[in-house]
Amino acid sequence: MNNTIVHAIQQSKRLNDDYKVRFFRLQDPVQLADLTNLLQQQPHIRVSDEIQTQLAELIKLQHPAERLTDEAVQERIAAHLGATPAAAYGVWVYYPWLSCVVHLLDENEFIWLRTSRNKQKITEAERQLLHTRKLGVIGLSVGQAVAVAIAMERLCGELRIADFDRLDLSNMNRIRTGVQHLGVRKTVLVAREIAEIDPFLRVICYEEGIHEGNIHDFLTQGGRLDILIEECDSLDVKLLARHKARALRIPVLMDTSDRGMVDVERFDLHPDLPILHGRIPEDITPEKVRLMQGPERMQLVDSIVNISRLSPRMQSSLQEIGKTITTWPQLASAVMLGGAAIAHVCRELGLDRNISSGRYYVDLDHIFNR
Repeated sequence: MNNTIVHAIQQSKRLNDDYKVRFFRLQDPVQLADLTNLLQQQPHIRVSDEIQTQLAELIKLQHPAERLTDEAVQERIAAHLGATPAAAYGVWVYYPWLSCVVHLLDENEFIWLRTSRNKQKITEAERQLLHTRKLGVIGLSVGQAVAVAIAMERLCGELRIADFDRLDLSNMNRIRTGVQHLGVRKTVLVAREIAEIDPFLRVICYEEGIHEGNIHDFLTQGGRLDILIEECDSLDVKLLARHKARALRIPVLMDTSDRGMVDVERFDLHPDLPILHGRIPEDITPEKVRLMQGPERMQLVDSIVNISRLSPRMQSSLQEIGKTITTWPQLASAVMLGGAAIAHVCRELGLDRNISSGRYYVDLDHIFNR
């Protein structure tokens, strides 16, 4: 193998975990100089400037009852800009992992325009209320679909995400990403995807996953979470997260990616609510779960999900774990459905609407195969 290929392979092993963008507002001379230096030092950076298109859309949406001609739109853009040159209007956003700088409307106009087609399913007053919410997602396989749906609808102003794992090829039956991202942290993949949708949404990554040492910070640092979404595989973390969330009166949601099963635990309303609807005895601690093996561990899984209520294919798959498969299966369609269902519940809870604790099913087989 020649030296060029060997060098390229070695370089590829230096995993890039950048996920934070940089903002440049060119009316500030210092930031103008910083962006100029960046582009001079890295001439390969691609520049995307569609600010005129964004401004035209902004003007039209500000006057929905008027049929504006192109000339009228341009006149109103000029009035909107005033003495500010178009190149200096808004903000330039640098995405280091894309080697790209994008010219966007600044935060308030960007959010207003990006979410404008949510109205009136989500009103402006409701959007502003949701902006105050802090949500957390533990586990980023199902959790990726959840986090992206939350970001797209902008159901919060801050999103905390946690997963210790990196992307494997077998994850890509349900995680929407490209093969060029193999080996990248799942937190980084999700944070990047959200930043490419909405660079102003605050995303905080917990790259070690969740454990006893950081669960309190995850739930409280910078303000207590309004909703916790738990989608991890670790049984001990499932219990740990619920015990801590219950003590802090944080509601917990979980999708199981089979029969559209969604669990809602309203610890915010009922701080004495038994975890997992009372399916787990209170004396079963995360420490005890970590010591469980074999049949005892499977009995705990049965207590949590009720294997007899799972789909027939999932029930048969569980019998094959350790024989023909290594873990339980998840399909992309079920994961996406779960992301949509959890996002729906997050929106309702975030708007202080009433959803009771319980186990719910959005069972597509039942709906379509009657």
